[in-house]
Amino acid sequence: MAALHKAVDEGVNFIDTADVYGDGRSERLIAQLKRERPTDQIFVATKAGRRLNPHVAAGYTYENLRGFVERSLQNLETDGLDLLQLHCPPSEVYDQPEVFAALDRLVQEGKVRNYGVSVETVDEAVRAVEHPNVKTVQIIFNIFRQKPADAFFRTAVGKQIGVLARVPLASGLLTGKITPATTFAADDHRNFNRHGEAFDVGEIFSGVPLNAAFDALEGLKPLVPPGATMAQFALRWILMFDAVTCTIPGAKRPDQVADNCAASELGPIERSEMEVIRVLYDTYVRPHVHHKW
Repeated sequence: MAALHKAVDEGVNFIDTADVYGDGRSERLIAQLKRERPTDQIFVATKAGRRLNPHVAAGYTYENLRGFVERSLQNLETDGLDLLQLHCPPSEVYDQPEVFAALDRLVQEGKVRNYGVSVETVDEAVRAVEHPNVKTVQIIFNIFRQKPADAFFRTAVGKQIGVLARVPLASGLLTGKITPATTFAADDHRNFNRHGEAFDVGEIFSGVPLNAAFDALEGLKPLVPPGATMAQFALRWILMFDAVTCTIPGAKRPDQVADNCAASELGPIERSEMEVIRVLYDTYVRPHVHHKW
C-alpha cells in the first residue's frame, strides 16, 4: 500500500493489474487505494481469461467473460472497468469475432468502458487491432525485445491504439543487478518457468539466454548517464518511442516506485546512443528472440 500511495504521490494515474494476481488480492488493494485517495483520478486496467481451466479458446464466451468481469467489478469496488484486457489468450482467439462481440456487449451493458488485449507476439497484436473496438495492446517491449518498434508501432499509431509496454526490465535483467550467480526462489517464475514449463518462455528474461543478455549488458553499462541507474535508462529508452502510451514496471516498495518514476525526468537519449543500443540488440539478442515473438 505504501508503494501504491507513493506512485500516486509521484503523479502516476494508471495502474495495471489482473484478476489472477493474488487471485483478486491485487484488485482489492487497488480498491483500497482508491478509497484512501478519493480526490485523485486513478485509471485501472485489469485482465481476464487466465482463470479459465483449461485455458482454451473455447472458454472465451460471453458468459465466462461476464463472470470474470463481475468478480473484478466487485474486487475493484466499481460499477465499470476503465480498461479490460484479454490476458494473453490462446492465439486463435484473435481470429474469433464472437469473442470481441462479447466484449462489445459488455461495453454496451456499461460494465466495461474500454477493452484491449495483452499479447505474446507481434503477429497477435496485428491481428487483434483488426477488430475495430480494440483500444489498447499490451506487449513486451524493452531493449531486449525490439520487434514491436519494427513491426507494430506504425500500425498502432495509424489506428490510434494505446500501447502498454510490459516486462520493461526483462524480468530484472535490465536493472543490471542480476549476475550469473543470482538464484531465485522456488515460487519465482524466473526459476519454475525458466524453460516455459508453466507459460510462454518469452515472459522470462524476455526469452533471451542469460549468456547473451550479459554480453549485451556489458555494452549498455557505459551508456547509462551519471546519476542514473541501468533500470532508469532502460525505461527511458522505451519512452523514446512516441507510439508507447505507458510502460508498466513493477514495484514492491516506495523507493522502487520513486526510482521508476525518475526515469521520466531523464533527458532524451542521444541518437548515436540509440544506434549503439540497436547494434547491441542486433549482435547479441536479435538471433534469439526476433523471429519468435
